[in-house]
Amino acid sequence: MLNLNTKLKEIDEQGKKINAGIVGAGQMGRGMVSQMFCMKGILPAIISDLDLERAKKAYLLAGVNAADIITANKTSEADAAIKQGKYVITEDFNVITKSLPIDVVIDLTGVPDAGARIAFDSIYNGKNIVMLNVETDVTVGPLLKKMADSAGVVYTVSAGDEPGAVKELYDFADAMGFKILAAGKGKNNPLDTGANPDTVREKAEVSNMNPKMLASFVDGTKTMVEMTCVSNAIGFLPTKKGMMGPKSTVKELPKLFSLKEQGGILDRYHVVEFVNGIAPGVFVIITTDLPAVKEEMAYLSMGEGPNYVLYRPYHLTSIETPLSAARACIYHEPTIAPKGVPISETVAVAKRDLKAGEYLDGIGGYTVYGLIDTFENARKDNALPIGLVGPKIKLKTDVKKGETLKYDMVELDEDSFILQLRRLQDKIL
Repeated sequence: MLNLNTKLKEIDEQGKKINAGIVGAGQMGRGMVSQMFCMKGILPAIISDLDLERAKKAYLLAGVNAADIITANKTSEADAAIKQGKYVITEDFNVITKSLPIDVVIDLTGVPDAGARIAFDSIYNGKNIVMLNVETDVTVGPLLKKMADSAGVVYTVSAGDEPGAVKELYDFADAMGFKILAAGKGKNNPLDTGANPDTVREKAEVSNMNPKMLASFVDGTKTMVEMTCVSNAIGFLPTKKGMMGPKSTVKELPKLFSLKEQGGILDRYHVVEFVNGIAPGVFVIITTDLPAVKEEMAYLSMGEGPNYVLYRPYHLTSIETPLSAARACIYHEPTIAPKGVPISETVAVAKRDLKAGEYLDGIGGYTVYGLIDTFENARKDNALPIGLVGPKIKLKTDVKKGETLKYDMVELDEDSFILQLRRLQDKIL
């Protein structure tokens, strides 16, 4: 994103702003709103949250005067307030997606069905859409990207989240002409597929986190979803269903991510994987056949080869999200988005023995966790995507712990918007 700061400064000096609408004022939303007020040329003009006090708090924490915060129930009220230089809060995200001054919508809900509706409505109303909601992307992102392209707007997953950070490294290496062999991220807690809000509650409270969110990290679902997003954007396959999750240091990654006959762990290249021991970083493994390049890589302390690691030791999550919004509006390009037909899928797996008649919950809950698999395998197995799981999904059969759920095992929620989009995606892609 070279020169993005210069472009934002130019916009600011012209007395203009990129007006962003934010959906979701939780921990990530609050941090992002405050960071946006440090930036030039972009402004969080509207915040939507089901809890208006949370939305208001996001502005107050950023230093906005309470008298300049206006509650709007209608789009016309929001538009008028923005023109007066006020900041708008609303319970209804439709106020954002329909607001004429809004250039880009940012979804921070993390809820697959809500994200699908927010993205769809944004695209329908001619808004660029930034998804800090990878759960929606891995379920219906290919369709939303196709819709956005047809509408002449940008659909993108966010910078700062691991998929965006991986894609930046991938693009950097690809632009230089390196052969890219693998891409991945670190996991910052031991994998426990049985984790649920109760088992992580104490740690979540200490960290001021939502227990469901932490459970989705610990049970591996979040990692699986993130690497599915990367897979669908760059075309690399998972190493196997669920990936391997080896332990490693950064220095050991080039050797680890070589073929088995070379002393590594891989059966093939062009894969995605996660690693314990390098969190919160992301990486790509690269190589070259050219002696002169190998010589210079050794001189630059990148190792003797043949494989090398490009490693980024941080990702700033929602703090970086405004960069994707700016990139979408200024350069009309995504940070990371699906290439087309899905490459991978995150499928739902039973956390415990489940009985016919039970209702499921969702990501970070008590009933299911996610595993990455190839899209081809998931379709062949009739596997249920994790993004379609919700509290209105009823089991028709018993399911054993560790068993992958299939479409014919459940009664789907016919009122689910993401389900309707997924059915359309399956038909046309």
